[in-house]
Amino acid sequence: MGLFVKKSLDKLLAESQEKGEHSLKRSLGSGALLALGIGAIIGAGIFVRTAAAAGNHAGPGVMISYIIAGIGCAFAGLCYVEFASMIPIAGSAYTYSYATMGELIAWIIGWDLILEYALGAACVAIAWSEYLNKLCEHYFGFTIPYEFCHSPFQASMEGVHGIINIPAVLILAILTAILIRGTKESANVNSIIVIIKVIIVLLFIGFGWHFIMPENHAVIIPANTGETGAFGWSGILRGAGIVFFAYVGFDAVSTAAQEAKNPQKGMPIGILGSLAFCTVLYILFSYVLTGIANYKDFSVTGPGHEAAVAYAISHYMHGYEWFAGLITIAILAGFSSVILVMLLGQSRVFYSMSKDGLLPKSFSEVHPTFKTPAKANMWLFLLVGVFAAFVPGDIVGDMTSIGTLFAFILVSAGVIIMRKSNPDTPRPFRVALVPLIPILGILICGFMVFGLGWENWSRLVAWLLIGFDIYLLYSLKNSHLADLATEGKKSRLISLIGLGTAAMLLLMTFSHYAKDLGELMSGYKADEAFFYFVVLFSIIHLLGFGLNYLRKRNA
Repeated sequence: MGLFVKKSLDKLLAESQEKGEHSLKRSLGSGALLALGIGAIIGAGIFVRTAAAAGNHAGPGVMISYIIAGIGCAFAGLCYVEFASMIPIAGSAYTYSYATMGELIAWIIGWDLILEYALGAACVAIAWSEYLNKLCEHYFGFTIPYEFCHSPFQASMEGVHGIINIPAVLILAILTAILIRGTKESANVNSIIVIIKVIIVLLFIGFGWHFIMPENHAVIIPANTGETGAFGWSGILRGAGIVFFAYVGFDAVSTAAQEAKNPQKGMPIGILGSLAFCTVLYILFSYVLTGIANYKDFSVTGPGHEAAVAYAISHYMHGYEWFAGLITIAILAGFSSVILVMLLGQSRVFYSMSKDGLLPKSFSEVHPTFKTPAKANMWLFLLVGVFAAFVPGDIVGDMTSIGTLFAFILVSAGVIIMRKSNPDTPRPFRVALVPLIPILGILICGFMVFGLGWENWSRLVAWLLIGFDIYLLYSLKNSHLADLATEGKKSRLISLIGLGTAAMLLLMTFSHYAKDLGELMSGYKADEAFFYFVVLFSIIHLLGFGLNYLRKRNA
């Protein structure tokens, strides 16, 4: 068996029907799945990314950016629905890739999903900490000391350096405990939060509609400044890449397929229903926000750059100042539900990878009472907690988007492959116009990936290299589909893939810094530490994979 050995569809379907001590409990109905999707989507995106995209790239045209991003997500969402209803088992894109493109691709996408779910949860937990501080200031007149709510890589205007982000770790601990207690209980908590924050968003739209100033919408697409991505149509497209973060999470519904009462019915409702509902809400929200305040207020140097929604209410919605505090509470609730769903999704991906032998057994051990992967949740808390406590939010935030887009591309390709390899398998939901719709999903998501910039690409490649390390050291030998007779051959092949990936990262780095390469190589420049890290990281992996290839060839 090679690196691209596939897990049979019959085996996957059999696992989806498992019951008993080591299986997940089917407790989620269509309504809970719909709330799960809405809970994942509405959060950091609508409250933060809308203003950031409008102020720096799209202006009032951020409404169009949302439409573009929503179309791309819709194409990928349709592909998710076909897979989720056809293969109703925990694991999301990881499971789908295992059935269509083989073990190595499944490992890559499973490892990549950590960027979407785990780092996404860390990013939102950091934002939760910031808004908790604003809530304390608004209602109680004090703020948490800077050093205890920021990472060591951050410093205030006064020169105070962060030490650890305690509130971010605290909210992660609380929500992890809820997840360990049980999925149904988690869904119930999430449903309550979803109702509260949707009401608050609708109230903002309703109240704010009367304060819209027509002059703010006189020009929907501001003229380009001469720089690509700075307004104009290129700004609209750049804005689509930014607000895409607002859609991250709808696919998390598919990770709970094995816990759905009726996945064939519930998956389409949960995924497409939440996506459609939130797209309409986003368009209305962005229309009102950019109508109340001028988009320039939300630029990096504008007065409404931080806490943009509360700023718009306080400065332009006279008589509704009380609503600014209430919206902060809604944002905290929104962030909480996003973290909850992200942690749920990641623990289920770990569960599926462990069941296949690609991760240690502890990740798939189900709590005898709560019927949840409790140990996976605890390991996940440690991983996410480290990022939330010690890494700035802007670094982990963009990685969430690129990881998600990568997953969307693979799932879209998987539908085309599965239609060829398993044409007779029953499909309760079928994507129309295959391969057109999956190809459109691949193209639109690929275009948004292209716009995320070199640093995010280099981080993604570095992350994949770490994944290859783990696959070589553990997963290759412990996979349930492993063939010891061909282990040496597979190890050599993965070493060659790793060599090519490390070489690509090194070439990408030298190409990006081509103009300054001589100066950088002549002496250490502290402000370009990222360059030296990537070069050293690449060389270490070139040597490591090269030595492993030679060792296995001579064995």
